Amino acid sequence: MLRCSILREATLSQARTHTPLMVLGTSSGAGKSLMTAALCRVLKRRGETPLPFKGQNMSNNAWVDPGGGEMAYSQALQAWAAGREPECAMNPVLLKPQGDSTSEVIHLGRSVGTCRAEHYYRDWFRPGWAAIRQGLHTLENENPEGRLVLEGAGSPVEVNLQARDLTNLRLAQYLRARCLLVADIERGGVFAQIVGTLALLRPVERPLISGLLINRFRGRRELFDEGRRWLEQHTGIPVLGVMPWLDELFPPEDSLDLLERRGRKRGAELEIAVLKLPSLSNFSDLDPLEAEPTVQLRWVAPGEPLGTPDAVVIPGSKQTLRDLGRLHSSGLGSAVQRFARSGGAVFGVCGGMQMLGQELEDPEGLEGQAAAGGNGAMTGLGLLPLRTRFGGEKALRHRQSSVHWPEHQPTLSVEGFELHRGHTHALEPCSNLCEDPSLGWVARCGDQGGIAAGTYLHGIFDNGPWRRRWLNQLRIRRGLELLSEQQPHHSRQRDALLDRLADAFETHVNLEPLL
Repeated sequence: MLRCSILREATLSQARTHTPLMVLGTSSGAGKSLMTAALCRVLKRRGETPLPFKGQNMSNNAWVDPGGGEMAYSQALQAWAAGREPECAMNPVLLKPQGDSTSEVIHLGRSVGTCRAEHYYRDWFRPGWAAIRQGLHTLENENPEGRLVLEGAGSPVEVNLQARDLTNLRLAQYLRARCLLVADIERGGVFAQIVGTLALLRPVERPLISGLLINRFRGRRELFDEGRRWLEQHTGIPVLGVMPWLDELFPPEDSLDLLERRGRKRGAELEIAVLKLPSLSNFSDLDPLEAEPTVQLRWVAPGEPLGTPDAVVIPGSKQTLRDLGRLHSSGLGSAVQRFARSGGAVFGVCGGMQMLGQELEDPEGLEGQAAAGGNGAMTGLGLLPLRTRFGGEKALRHRQSSVHWPEHQPTLSVEGFELHRGHTHALEPCSNLCEDPSLGWVARCGDQGGIAAGTYLHGIFDNGPWRRRWLNQLRIRRGLELLSEQQPHHSRQRDALLDRLADAFETHVNLEPLL
């Protein structure tokens, strides 16, 4: 069996039309994800078939592929950049942090257990490497003319982890990939970042680095000419480009990027408070609202004042009961209740919707039982008459449904995906948000016109006409002019952003030495 596997992989390696490329970074947050996406779009423009791949990712920002497999959103974004449908083989190992140094382990789209950080490499290294090889085999078998475009993770030279590295230089050596090393000049110390990274490479690894890329440079590029010459002279590796600071708003890779969104919009007419939950997940659901020119999002953490926004959105959570407990103990939950009952609009997505209910039960401790009572139960915010019980298999599927709310003609169709544990049902008569009664609910709060609504449908705000209808409900309350509902799906806007990213990449990066 092992001999067959080795022969199959050797055959694939010999049959590769294009050498794999890999984007590494001098640190986390250097811009690997977006540079990989840009590279995928540029290769697609050149007539190639780019195959994005990240062996192991750690993120709670997830996507569900058409086959019901779970993968990181950043690899889904790279797939769209490549003009491909995302598939979990592109991210065969996904770790979803759930607090207390524990993560859920996803292999090839399916949950296979949980692990503690100190035991991960002991218990999961071999299965993880097997999943990575299987993902590679699937992609290359399906696309024999394709070129793998790989993204590394964090820094490739964490000396305490190098021997157990699953997704950086071990993979680059395995595939004989040509690597582009990205450094973020905005953080400062770019020369030390690059020289230090190269110094920590083993002799067998150093030849893998084919080029350097300086990212997030402000000002005129010629001001870095001396720095470019110094780097090339002292490292012997060409600087293939200097990417400018991009003013465009791109989907974030992780919550660190999300927290850097602090600017005010000049044309903002509505303020929406988004609860910054400790175990926040799937925050890419908010990208379409962030991209609305008349909407200002304000992220509110437990312990911070809610203020007087036009609406409150509670996003998804990887640890729903734990986060709900934090809302209760900090007083932010009470503030949301008062806001709704005094006439405000509250909307919850997935875990956020579950928190809006009356009762949540978690007998198996899947969603942060330590924060709940001894029987794993907790009282919700009580704004929707719902009970949720966690357990059973994850719901992982794409859905489409007609919406009943907000009430207006013509009827709209929305699409998105479910990614949750737990089953929710109404404790008393309650309006359905969608034609499918299991996808969402709506209820009036108090006697001052407050309303609470929620849905299991991730990506609901991507649906342009529905998003605008929801925003217009808020605008009516403020006496503002209504926005046109004739809006395309957010994927159209996302694709235009990827094109602009690729335009900048082609302008500022010379790929020929890498190709």
